[in-house]
Amino acid sequence: MPQPAQPQHPQHPGYAEPAAAERRIVEETGHPVVDAVLRSLANAAQLTPGEQIAAYEAAHQVLQETLSSIEG
Repeated sequence: MPQPAQPQHPQHPGYAEPAAAERRIVEETGHPVVDAVLRSLANAAQLTPGEQIAAYEAAHQVLQETLSSIEG
């Protein structure tokens, strides 16, 4: 029988902090568009909350379009 999944939210009872290897930040993937999105997300921390939302939505859109183009 499979083990139940660990809670994902830090405020959830039973949440376990990810191991250091799981927390590493990927800075380059080798795909130029994805790498640009990762840089934009790293820079989003410096933005106001409203600007962060716009940056996350834009990143999501670009990643969806990129994945769609790869899947053909």
